[in-house]
Amino acid sequence: MPSPYWIVNARLECGYERERGVICATKTELCDLLIENGKISRIVPSSEILEDGLPKKDACGLLILPSMAEKHIHLEKTYYGGPWKATTPVKNLFERHEEDKGLLPRYLQQSRQGAENILSLLVETGVTHVRTHCHVDPQVGLGFLEGMLGAFETYAGRLSHEIVAFPHYGMLRTNAADSVREALRNGATHVGGVDPGGVDGNIEKSLVTMMELAVEADADIDMHLHDPGHLGTFTIKRLAALTEEAGWQGRVTVSHAMGLGDVSVEEARDMAQQLAALGISIASTVPINRPTIPIPLLQAAGVAVLLGNDSLTDNWTPFGSGDLLEKAGRLAERFRLTDERSLGVALGYVTEGRIPLDEEGNRIWPLVGDEASLMAVEATCSAEAVARRAQRRVVLYQGNRISGEW
Repeated sequence: MPSPYWIVNARLECGYERERGVICATKTELCDLLIENGKISRIVPSSEILEDGLPKKDACGLLILPSMAEKHIHLEKTYYGGPWKATTPVKNLFERHEEDKGLLPRYLQQSRQGAENILSLLVETGVTHVRTHCHVDPQVGLGFLEGMLGAFETYAGRLSHEIVAFPHYGMLRTNAADSVREALRNGATHVGGVDPGGVDGNIEKSLVTMMELAVEADADIDMHLHDPGHLGTFTIKRLAALTEEAGWQGRVTVSHAMGLGDVSVEEARDMAQQLAALGISIASTVPINRPTIPIPLLQAAGVAVLLGNDSLTDNWTPFGSGDLLEKAGRLAERFRLTDERSLGVALGYVTEGRIPLDEEGNRIWPLVGDEASLMAVEATCSAEAVARRAQRRVVLYQGNRISGEW
């Protein structure tokens, strides 16, 4: 941990301005924050004279916001940091899988370096926590996991992480259960899976296998679900039932959950209530090439929705900036979240729910005792930061400066 020090002249949100009862602007004030043992131990007005002799870092009025959490990314297979290559057209998912298999030797060779390249980008944009999916199956063994663990060792002290043991071509289709089990014994934290219907071809057996592995290893679950319409929603309902039977409430994530974007509002609302009751979260990339799942509806029902970049310039997609604030802004644009409060709340999708103000304008972050993982940005308020994708100037993780300069 760094020695205690002050961040002075830091801009914090402190309330809302209203016109005719409607929030129209965000109030801010300049404060000094004492950083001690990785936490914020004091918050005082900048007008107060500090005479304790501790070092001071001048924020010069930059806005202080919580750092971000990348909740769905694939670090192990990427072109990022290498030569440009656009995506090769294919006819279906299984053709893409075959192309992917041909690239595995190359990806394995560069797995650690590729992961480190992306982690460098994420840290610079304000990310201090990463959940990554890591391909494991009998063909690749734990090769990608070894590279991933090496990359996180390089970035120790700069971010925290979770690793999902992900049988990319299907848990059942590739007989990957033993590989996932071994990964969980060697550093993976979550059981992964993909499309129990569309890829594995046996919804019940695929879901039961995932849950059995999770219970055996006392691990959480994060399952990719691209299956559309009622195939997708049926799968979610069966996973919800298994979650309740196993007592795995609060320990399951459905990534993508595309089917929720294909059904009626009434059915989506009913499912949202079931997900919220079981603490099943949703990870989304806010896709724009197909119907987007109803994220505001899910949030209103109490479902935790978290955003991620997914693939970053690889054989699956040539796109991806790696910037989660861009994702939050895209979400706001997609669902027309254009007012002051809605834009500020949108920040929570990339900060694991941490936002500066509650609905009444009371400060709920940062508070004394909070972890000093934060970013100093060029914006007047969180709403502007989301709408304008504000420049990040300094990033801290547990009090340590990991990017930028004061």
